[in-house]
Amino acid sequence: MSRAKLLLLAALLVPMVASPIPAAAQDAAMKHMGSTGDHAMVPRELVGAWTLVRCDNVYPDGHRVELYGPHPEGMWLIDAQGDYMMQIVRAKRMPFAANDKSKGTPDEYRAASMDSNAHYGHVSADAKVMRSQILHASFPNWDGKSGDSGYTINGDELTYRVAKPSSGAAEGAHGEVVWRRVRS
Repeated sequence: MSRAKLLLLAALLVPMVASPIPAAAQDAAMKHMGSTGDHAMVPRELVGAWTLVRCDNVYPDGHRVELYGPHPEGMWLIDAQGDYMMQIVRAKRMPFAANDKSKGTPDEYRAASMDSNAHYGHVSADAKVMRSQILHASFPNWDGKSGDSGYTINGDELTYRVAKPSSGAAEGAHGEVVWRRVRS
C-alpha cells in the first residue's frame, strides 16, 4: 500500500478513534484494565501500523482456508497505550447493485458480512502472550470479548493464533493471522 493511501486511511480513521465510546464499552475496558484504569503493558514492538499478510483458518487435519480470499487486505493500528483499530477485507468484493447499503439483496448482505472483519479495543502483551479486549466488532458476538493468544514477532512480521475464529471454530479450526509492519 502506498504511503499516500496509508496517510489517507489514517486521516479517515483518526476521527473514528476520537469519537465517543459508548458507556458499556468503557465499562468493559475498565474491567479489563483494572480499577485504576491503567493500561496493561504494551511492548514497543507492537505499537504502530501493520498491514495484513495472511488470515487463514487452520483445521485439525492441517488444511487451510483463506477466510478473505487470496491477498486479503487489512490495517491494524496500535497506539502506545494499546488502544487499537483493525479492519480486514477481501481484496475483491462484490458491490451492491442498487448502490445503496439499505437496499442490498440477501446474497449482497451475506458477502458484505463474510468479506470483512473490523473491531477496536485494547491490546497488551508480555514477551509471549498477547491479551486483547474487543470493545466492538463487526461480528457482534465478539463485542466485549477478551482473549489471550501466543504471538511471535520475526523482523517486521507479527503472527498470532485465534483460538475461536468467527467461522470454523465448531469444526475445530483456529485462526492464524500474519501482519507486516508498515514503514514510512
